[in-house]
Amino acid sequence: MHMGTGDVARWRVYALAPALTVYLLLAVLPIVNLFAMSLHDIRWENGQSVWMFTGLLHFTELPRDPLVRAGFANTALFAILAVAAEMAIGLVLALFVSRVDAGRVAYRTIFLLPILIPGIVIGAIWKLMYNPDFGIINQALGVLGLTGPDWLGDGRLAFLSVVLVDVWHWTPFVFLLLLAGVESLPRDVFEAARMDGATAWQQLRYVTLPMLLPTIAVTCVFRLIVSFKVFDEVYLLTGGGPGTATEVISFTIYRRFFTEDRMGYGSAISVVALFLLTLVIVAGLSAARRRASAA
Repeated sequence: MHMGTGDVARWRVYALAPALTVYLLLAVLPIVNLFAMSLHDIRWENGQSVWMFTGLLHFTELPRDPLVRAGFANTALFAILAVAAEMAIGLVLALFVSRVDAGRVAYRTIFLLPILIPGIVIGAIWKLMYNPDFGIINQALGVLGLTGPDWLGDGRLAFLSVVLVDVWHWTPFVFLLLLAGVESLPRDVFEAARMDGATAWQQLRYVTLPMLLPTIAVTCVFRLIVSFKVFDEVYLLTGGGPGTATEVISFTIYRRFFTEDRMGYGSAISVVALFLLTLVIVAGLSAARRRASAA
């Protein structure tokens, strides 16, 4: 039986309805519930939750909270430093491996090992390595006649130490995505550039990077999303300290929501973080799209 255009459209709607329903239940409903929680004080009495409407009171408290201010500032700085380093190192590794024929499988396996290790194991390993008394880093410095610092106890070094762990952990992910993008580029364009006398640097600047820009943009945005949610490294290595040197917004939410049992206030912080992250994603994708069009 022949189906008209309207019948096909209705069939698509009916076919997608179950998946859309599940998506709404699993994605949109929790966000709506989170916003509702942010407008209430929630306490547990006799095994039941008691909601007391507070309106925007929690949101007006956020600017006066020193942990929230430190959390947002450190998270933004963490995302900028970590993602920039990961993108730069990942791109260099992707370009290097894409040009190597011998041992390509070995290179890829070695570079991917850090991302295969669970976060809790990474935290334990690096905390031992950073130990000022018997950590391997300070022992190596001692062999060279240098005195190793307290990597996680010094506020000036603790933040950069956590960034280094994140770079070590997530650079393989960036490398994998960028390598797939590099290897998908059309070879005939590079052959034409070589025939026109383009040098290796000119090929990289005027051919590789412009064509790779969509992959770079998507990878960068995804890493920004994940870096804004950083928690395990901070929780396992420093606990937000010393002071607020490594306080990130995810850890602030954990403190307020679970440790202090202020679920409404913690939800308000989460709503603001979600809003700011959405703005960053939209702005990043728009800028990348404009640059790709210009290129």
